[in-house]
Amino acid sequence: MLRTAIILGCFSLAASGCGPVLYVVNLSGAQHAVEEARQSGAPQRATYEYHFALEHLRKAQEFAGTAEYQDAVDMASVAEEYGNRARDIAQGRDHAAPR
Repeated sequence: MLRTAIILGCFSLAASGCGPVLYVVNLSGAQHAVEEARQSGAPQRATYEYHFALEHLRKAQEFAGTAEYQDAVDMASVAEEYGNRARDIAQGRDHAAPR
């Protein structure tokens, strides 16, 4: 019984450390997507998508600052998606359905 409790305790500690790792991975992708969009001219050519991505990136960083890693991961994921959309629109590669 004690052994099971120790194993479960160790698993819980290991699992709790995954939040920051997942956040860092997602943040990196989101930052890259937003930067590519900016360099492609998205602030002028895909204003909505670019600023939507940028604000989600900022919110992800805010959530991470308060150790709300799941929310940070979610926000970073949206930032990456919209950063990529903004880049594609700015480069004239948008073939998606209208918003």
